[in-house]
Amino acid sequence: MTIFSGYVFLFIGIIAGVSANSFAKISEGFTVLYPALACIFFMFICLFSLSKAMTVIPVGFTYATYGGLTITAIAIFGIVKYNQMPNLYGIIGILLIIVGVILLNTLGKTT
Repeated sequence: MTIFSGYVFLFIGIIAGVSANSFAKISEGFTVLYPALACIFFMFICLFSLSKAMTVIPVGFTYATYGGLTITAIAIFGIVKYNQMPNLYGIIGILLIIVGVILLNTLGKTT
């Protein structure tokens, strides 16, 4: 597998993770059947994709990128869908997460 395909799997994992978290919200604590099943399905796809990405991308880079971008996307989802606007410190934190992911993937190195 190439590094490009690793990043494709990472992107799929991020999208699936965002989807799983979105369905977790609307499943109302796993009391609504179809959103709960969708959440489980997307979490399975997410973890499968992350495990494939980790075969060519270092584990720390994979998980840090997944975590940072998923957190950012879910925060944006909350703003758009539920009007849950973070305060100034929340916005600064999200921006720092994005900067951290960029730095990790452009300048970070492992041995």
